[in-house]
Amino acid sequence: MSLAHADPETFACQECGACCAYSAEWPRFSIEDDADIARIPEIYVDDPAGRMRCEGERCSALEGRVGERVACKVYAVRPEVCRTCEPGDPECLIARRHHGLPV
Repeated sequence: MSLAHADPETFACQECGACCAYSAEWPRFSIEDDADIARIPEIYVDDPAGRMRCEGERCSALEGRVGERVACKVYAVRPEVCRTCEPGDPECLIARRHHGLPV
């Protein structure tokens, strides 16, 4: 894939997913309380690490192919770190570069 420049306003999260497949450290719980975490199905929670369960760098709740079409299996109850990531923000651009997607 090319590292051509793209307009962040055109980034479509459901066509990207790079932020959810960048690092096992990113989907860490920060301000969630126990009730928030309890709403996430246990299969996707890594309790000892205080984060979402990952398969390598990829969040286990992410389905689909990064850069083509993705979806979050727990979108309605996803952690705050996932809610605050915005298309074109610094974290988004880091993850897109990591996957060779245009930034």
